[in-house]
Amino acid sequence: MRPRADNSPLAIRSGAPCAASFVNSSLPRTATHPPQFSPREFRDALGMFATGVALLTARGADGQPLGMTINSFNSVSLQPPLVLWSLAQRSSLLEVLGSTGHCAIHVLTAEQRALAERFATRGIDRWAGVAHAPGLQGVPVIADAVAVFECRIRSQYAEGDHTIFVGEVLRCSHRQGTSPLLYHGGMFYTEHRLGRLSPKAAGPMG
Repeated sequence: MRPRADNSPLAIRSGAPCAASFVNSSLPRTATHPPQFSPREFRDALGMFATGVALLTARGADGQPLGMTINSFNSVSLQPPLVLWSLAQRSSLLEVLGSTGHCAIHVLTAEQRALAERFATRGIDRWAGVAHAPGLQGVPVIADAVAVFECRIRSQYAEGDHTIFVGEVLRCSHRQGTSPLLYHGGMFYTEHRLGRLSPKAAGPMG
């Protein structure tokens, strides 16, 4: 398959810094049929998908550490190593990521539930008493996470009420034998091991 030309309407422009121009899909931007459910019903249905819990950190233009709890985190590619996450359009970190171009994603452990709650709370000093050290480009890296991905913002594009970011992983680390913090139906959970998969379940999907 030939690579898509840069002037294609479906191409997403990328590069550093993340404030570079980008192009969204040319597909219709409005629904052809009104949804048959309320926003609350949609949110509750999405909540049935269990996820891990992550902490996004960055450093502001004034040098202050910034961070927030997210669960919209996923892998994109192994070669090159890419991950994605999304932020609400009203998020205070949106402009910071656009100007600095670097961040770190921390996958939290079950023991870091209080940290997840702290960084999801507004109007407090989220960093009070939180151990961290400067990582690549001075981005604050928090200790004891299950995994840490230090990223350069590769591309971004707006969809609905969120902006989706794709980050190129420059450095990563992880801890073996540590239970992750899970989130499902608006509640936190700890990992419950179910044992090994059967040969049938472990086989190729599809």
